Amino acid sequence: MLAAWPGIGNVAMIVANYLLDKLPFKDLAEIEPSYFFDPIGVMSRDNVIGAPHFPESRFYYWKNRKGQHDLIMFIGDDQPASRVYEMAGLVLDAAAAFEVERVYTCAAALTRIHFTEQPKTWAVATSKSLLAELGKHDLLQKGNLQIAGLNGLLLGTAKERDMDGVCLLGEVPAQTSRMENPMAALAILKVFSRLVGFEIDTAELSEAAKETIEQVKQATAVAMGEYIEHFTQPIWEQGNGEHEEDDEGEDDEPIEN
Repeated sequence: MLAAWPGIGNVAMIVANYLLDKLPFKDLAEIEPSYFFDPIGVMSRDNVIGAPHFPESRFYYWKNRKGQHDLIMFIGDDQPASRVYEMAGLVLDAAAAFEVERVYTCAAALTRIHFTEQPKTWAVATSKSLLAELGKHDLLQKGNLQIAGLNGLLLGTAKERDMDGVCLLGEVPAQTSRMENPMAALAILKVFSRLVGFEIDTAELSEAAKETIEQVKQATAVAMGEYIEHFTQPIWEQGNGEHEEDDEGEDDEPIEN
């Protein structure tokens, strides 16, 4: 099972929604939203108000005919403000009911990587027995990490239940943490497909990653130009002011080069 909620860089949601678009998933189930969420508003169509609208929390499944592992996917449109632990437990109840062997989540790892660099993927797991497999894919990174929100809490809850769980973390530049990051999502997706054992066309996601890099480049160039314009003054303007003061107090003299 792959479970995804919104987070930094929207990394998990990009991965999950790309899989949903590219593989023939079928609807499986959904969590009743009114227990976890307040309505976020209503829609009006042709002047008629519809029923209250809630964030969706849905399960999908895909039969992997060419590999050893099928895939159940859970996508949550939003993370609840309360009862977060209960939601994690409910998702894992579904995983247990369908005899899921391993639960995956995705998240962003904020680093000092430059936005034009190829991000790496790291992994953390619910047990040391999983580390040998992850090490073969060069996914282990020394140090401590805090994984915020349900993308992390779900695996902590899985550990309490002795369920195998892995979180794949894609490097995200700290300076771009507030924008979507398809580069990190692409890096995660390539690793995830290897671990689960399926093939997927990543051409569209690769193109989205390139476009995002170009957008960041352009935004950086504009910001740098504004910075230079605000905090500097052209030399010729500075020089004109100096010469004007000299002209007021002294007679013209030859200029020596």
